[in-house]
Amino acid sequence: MLSLLYQEGPSTEGIFRRSGSAKTCKELKEKLDSGAEVDLACESIFVTASLFKDFLRNIPGSILSSQLCDKWVSVMDQGNNEEKIKNIQRLIEQLPRANVVLLRYIFGVLHGIEMRSEENQMNAFNLAICIAPSLLWPPVSSTPDIESEFTKKISSLVQFLTENCCRIFGEEITSLFGEI
Repeated sequence: MLSLLYQEGPSTEGIFRRSGSAKTCKELKEKLDSGAEVDLACESIFVTASLFKDFLRNIPGSILSSQLCDKWVSVMDQGNNEEKIKNIQRLIEQLPRANVVLLRYIFGVLHGIEMRSEENQMNAFNLAICIAPSLLWPPVSSTPDIESEFTKKISSLVQFLTENCCRIFGEEITSLFGEI
């Protein structure tokens, strides 16, 4: 999925914003969940993006860890950009290794898409609005007002992560997919 998003996302207007066919997504999710072979290259890239966001939303406790939720939410209120980057790196070190590996690939994809935002209309802000709710959610439900404020803060964090991913994850993030 990530490889396809890396290849086609940068040239696709509205990637992650537009949803794939709900029926197709449901059918493919059932096939994937059953272990069946699925060729996503034959599907709309919007279906792949929708399936990927669904996959992220189904990671128990979220990829950024709901246990660290308060720390993630407050990181954008702390100091200058250098301090934010250091604090983010400290939080990333507290995540399971599998989460960190997946995050690197996710932000490699988002970085590639952002680099061609003139073409795809998906700058870091737009990407963050679309993908942030799939990366972290509060451990307990709350009022709509509190959830709205939470979503704004997490979107701001994801925008910062996207804009600074090379400094946070290392320059090699731009070559994780090699020459596809």
